[in-house]
Amino acid sequence: MPVSVSFPSGHAASGFAFAAAIGHDQPWLGLALRFLSATVAYSRVHTGVHYPGDVVVGSLIGEGIGQAVAGVMDQLSPNRKPSRPSRGKQRELPDAFDADGAQETE
Repeated sequence: MPVSVSFPSGHAASGFAFAAAIGHDQPWLGLALRFLSATVAYSRVHTGVHYPGDVVVGSLIGEGIGQAVAGVMDQLSPNRKPSRPSRGKQRELPDAFDADGAQETE
């Protein structure tokens, strides 16, 4: 039983916020980070520092904040290219490169 009131879990919130923000641009990395965040959240309950509800609410708050921050960053930096290419669009190469991406020599 936790000895003090600590609602919500800050560890769970910060872990899920980081995972959500990173996962916005790199989903495969976000998935791995969410798994680690869930492990941290579980450890907080297992060690008796938090009740299960504390980490669930902390995780939801963190996920929401991470998504909000990622959305705001997308709005503030319109010239920024996303790290994942759009599906269906081919990358255009400059004139000095051939179709394989190798630089042409004359």
